[in-house]
Amino acid sequence: MTTTASSSEEPKKPFHLRGNYGPVSEEVESFDLAVEGAIPASLNGFLVRNGPNPKSGESPHWFFGDGMLHAVEFERGKAKSYRNRWVHTRKYLEGASGIDMETGAVDLTVGPSNTHIYPHAGKLFALVESSFPVEVDRGMRTVGVHDFDGKLKTAMTAHPKTCPATGEMHFFGYAFTEPYLVYHCVDKNGRLIKSEAIEGAGPSMMHDFAITENFVVFMDLPITFNLESAMSGSMPYLWNDDYDARVGVMPRGGSGRDINWYSVNACYVFHPLNAYDDGNTIVMDVCRYEDMWRGDAAAFTPAHLHRWTIDRVAGTVAEQPLDDREVEFPRIDDRVTGRPHRYGYVAQSKSSVASETTALVKYDLKTGVAATHEFGPGRSPSEGVFVPDSDAAGEDEGWLLSYVYDAAENCSEVAILDAQDPTKAAVARIRLPQRVPFGFHGCWAPPI
Repeated sequence: MTTTASSSEEPKKPFHLRGNYGPVSEEVESFDLAVEGAIPASLNGFLVRNGPNPKSGESPHWFFGDGMLHAVEFERGKAKSYRNRWVHTRKYLEGASGIDMETGAVDLTVGPSNTHIYPHAGKLFALVESSFPVEVDRGMRTVGVHDFDGKLKTAMTAHPKTCPATGEMHFFGYAFTEPYLVYHCVDKNGRLIKSEAIEGAGPSMMHDFAITENFVVFMDLPITFNLESAMSGSMPYLWNDDYDARVGVMPRGGSGRDINWYSVNACYVFHPLNAYDDGNTIVMDVCRYEDMWRGDAAAFTPAHLHRWTIDRVAGTVAEQPLDDREVEFPRIDDRVTGRPHRYGYVAQSKSSVASETTALVKYDLKTGVAATHEFGPGRSPSEGVFVPDSDAAGEDEGWLLSYVYDAAENCSEVAILDAQDPTKAAVARIRLPQRVPFGFHGCWAPPI
C-alpha cells in the first residue's frame, strides 16, 4: 500500500526522498489492529506522529515536505484504529508559498505543518516553526489555521512547553526580520494572554527552547538567515562562524527587556531534554551538535547529550558532556517539564542522520546508568513518547511508545516498552497497514 521509487531511480534521489524517508502516496484507515503481546489497559488515547510527506513526491529539503499525521487509537487494551492523513494546509491544497521573494513578506497562514503535533486545551495543533499552527481533530482531519482569535502575530515554534503547575502553554516565534524573537503564553483554557518581543535576539534559527518553574530559556546559536541560500530555494539558514552563541534567560513573569544573555561555546541545539531551577543556577540538558550546516543544509553532524549549568549570578555557563552516544529526539515525562528530572529518553542514531536509529535509550541522570532497547538489524525506532500508567504514577512508571520501521519487510509497527526497564522485550507490538516514513515528532493525545 506504499509507493517507493524503483531501484534504478532510488540512488538518484536525495536521502530524504528514498528508502523510508520517501513519502507514502495513500491515506489509509484500518480498525481492530492485530497485536502481539498485551496492550496496557491504562493506554486510552492517541499516539500521533508528524513528518514530511511531499504530496508531489518531491521536495528540495527534508524539512520542506507536506505534513502527514499517523495516528493509532488505543482503547481499553485494544488498538482500535490506525489512520494517516495529510495536513490540509494552503501549501498542500493550493501550492501556496509562504514568502514573497520580491518583497520578503511572510504569509503565516502558509506552511507545511510537518514537524510536531501538540495537544492543548482540548485541541490538537499540527506545527511547523515558520507558520501559524493548524488545528486538526481526533480523526486527523484538518480544522484550519489557528491564530488564537487573531492575537497571534508571529509564527509558532513546533516545540511549545506546557507548565504542569499552571497548565499554561509557553511558546515563541522567530523571524529573519525584527522583531527576531517574540515569546507568547497561552492560558490553560487556550487564550493567548501574553506576547513579548525579546530584546537582544538576532536572526538565528531557534528551533526549540526550555522553561523552568521561574524562567524561560532561549538559545540564540550560530545558524542564521542566509539570503543566498534562501534565494536558491534551499534552507534559508546556514552555519555562521561570525555569530556568537548565547542562551537568554527571562523571568516568566517579566518582559522582553528583563532578559539576560550568557555566552556558550559555539554549537547548535535542535532539542533540549528539559531544564530546571537549582538555586541561583539553571540546569539544562541538551542534544548538542559541535556545528551544523556549514555551507550545506543537507549535512547533519552527530549530536551528544550535554548538560549546561547556567549561573545567573556569575553570568557563566558551564558545559559537561553526559554521554558519547549519537542521540536525538529527547523526551521526558511531561509532568516534570521545567522541574528536576531524573529520567530522559532519546533515540540513538547509527549515522549522522538522526532519524536512522537503532535503539531507544533511557538515562537515569541521578545514577548515570543508561538502559538501552536494541530493536535489531534493519529496525529503526522513532522518538519515544512516555505515557504514565496513571496520574499518580512515578516519573518512570509507565510506557514508552514508538513507531518502528522494519527495512526487511518494508513495514511499520508501534512498539510499547516498559519504561521502568526498557531493556526487556516489548510488552506489545502493533502491526500497521501503512509504512510510516521517518519523520520528526509526536505526542500522546488523550481522548476528548
